[in-house]
Amino acid sequence: MTDASIGTPDQLRDPNYTPPLARAVPLGIQHVLAMFVSNVTPAIIIAGAAGFGFGSNSPDFPELIYMIQMSMFFAGVATLIQTVGFGPVGAKLPIVQGTSFAFLPIMIPLVAGKGVDAMAAVMGGVMVGGLFHALLGTFIGKIRFALPPLVTGLVVTMIGLALVKVGIQYSAGGVPAIGTPEYGSALNWSVAGVVLVVTLALKFFTRGMLSISAVLLGLLAGYVVAFALGMVNFDNVARAASFSVPDPFHFGVEFSAAAIIGFCLMAFVSAIETVGDVSGITKGGAGREATNAEITGATYADGLGTALAGVFGALPNTSFSQNVGLIAMTGVMSRHVVTIGALFLIVSGLVPKVGAIISTVPIEVLGGGVIVMFGMVVAAGVSMLSDVEWNRRNMVIFAVALSLGLGLQLEPGALQHLPATLQILATSGILPAALIAIVLNLILPDDLTAESTEEVSGGLAGHRGDGPLLPPTAKQS
Repeated sequence: MTDASIGTPDQLRDPNYTPPLARAVPLGIQHVLAMFVSNVTPAIIIAGAAGFGFGSNSPDFPELIYMIQMSMFFAGVATLIQTVGFGPVGAKLPIVQGTSFAFLPIMIPLVAGKGVDAMAAVMGGVMVGGLFHALLGTFIGKIRFALPPLVTGLVVTMIGLALVKVGIQYSAGGVPAIGTPEYGSALNWSVAGVVLVVTLALKFFTRGMLSISAVLLGLLAGYVVAFALGMVNFDNVARAASFSVPDPFHFGVEFSAAAIIGFCLMAFVSAIETVGDVSGITKGGAGREATNAEITGATYADGLGTALAGVFGALPNTSFSQNVGLIAMTGVMSRHVVTIGALFLIVSGLVPKVGAIISTVPIEVLGGGVIVMFGMVVAAGVSMLSDVEWNRRNMVIFAVALSLGLGLQLEPGALQHLPATLQILATSGILPAALIAIVLNLILPDDLTAESTEEVSGGLAGHRGDGPLLPPTAKQS
C-alpha cells in the first residue's frame, strides 16, 4: 500500500517520477528480494545437471560461483537496459529482468552429465538466441495471432511439468546423490518440508512484504534448520574472492545446431511473456494499455540483455512476472525505483563471496523452494488455459500437443534413431508441444469449433450433474 509521503496519486502512476530516496531505496531492494531466489536458481540447476561445482572440495567450485555471480550481475544490467533505455531499446518502465526458467528444459539435455565443457554450446545458443529475440521486437505485434492462450498456456504448463522432477530430486538429496543410501532419507525430506511449510504459511497467512518474500523466507527457515543439523559447510566461502569482474567468453563459445535452434524457438515464448508483463505493468501501475513503442523497446532489451549475458557466461534473461504483481500491490510505477534495485544486483554480482554464501544452501533446502516455484509455473499455465474456449477443435489441439510433447520427454529412448540434434530438441518436450500446437492452431478449420466435444471427451462434456454419464452414442430420455 502507498501513503502520501511517497507521492501524489498522479506522481505514483508516472514512470519518470522519483520518490524520496529514503523510500525509493527500500522499494528498490524490495523488488530484488521478490525475485532473488528465482534469479539464481537456474544457474544452480544447470551446474547440477552438468555435474560441476558441488562439494566442498570440488575443483569446479569457482565455475558455479561465477554462474551465480553473473546471474545477479546481468539481471541488474538487463534491468537497467529496460528502465533507463537507450534509443528504441528498453521500455523505460519498471521492468525487472532475471534469469529465465523457460530455457531450462532446453539447456538441461545440452549439458546433462557433460561437465563445464558443455557450457560453451549453451553460451553460443544464448548469444544467437538473444539476437534473434531482439529481432522479434521489429514485428512482435504481428505474430501474436499465432500464439493465443491455447498455445502460450500449453507451453508454460509444459515448462513447469518439465521441471517438477528437479524439485523432487533436490528435495530427496540432489542429482549427484541419486542411488546412494541417503537419497530420499527422512532427514533430507524433513528439511525440504520445513521450507514448504514456512513458505505456504507466510504466503497465505501474512500480507505485504512477508507474503511477497514467502519463498525467500521459507528458504532461510530451511537453511537455519539445515545449519542446526550440520548440513551447511562454509569452507568454500573463504575460497571465494572478495571482488571480481565479468570475464568475456568465460566458458568459451561453441555454435551447436541443437542449442541455436532450441534457444531461437524458445525466444518466441519469452517474447510473448515479456509482452504480457509489459501490459500487466502499465495496467496495474498506470491504469492504461502499453504502447507499441514500450512493447517493442521491451522486446529489444530482452533479447540484447540475453545476448550480452551470453558473452560473459550468463544464462538467458526475461522479465519477471512476480515483480509485476509487486508494482500493482505498492502502486509505485517509478522506473527509477527499479533502477536502484538493478544497481544493488550489479554490486552483488561483483562480489563472489555473495555467490559463495548462496552456494552453501543445501540442495535439499533449495528443493523445497523449487517445488513451490515450478509448481507455480504449472499453475500459471493452467490459469492461462482457463481463458481458452474448450470446444472440440481446441481440445484436439491440446490433446495431441500435450501427449506427444510430454510423452517424448518421459520416454526419450523412443527417438534413439534420430540424429543427436533432433533428439535434444524433441525430447525437451516443450518444443514439439509448442510446434504442434502452433501448426494445428493455424491449419485446423475454425468450423470445428461449433461441434460437440463429446467425441473427444467420451461423453464427459455433456454431463451437467443432472443425469448419469453416458457414452457418446447413448441418449438420455
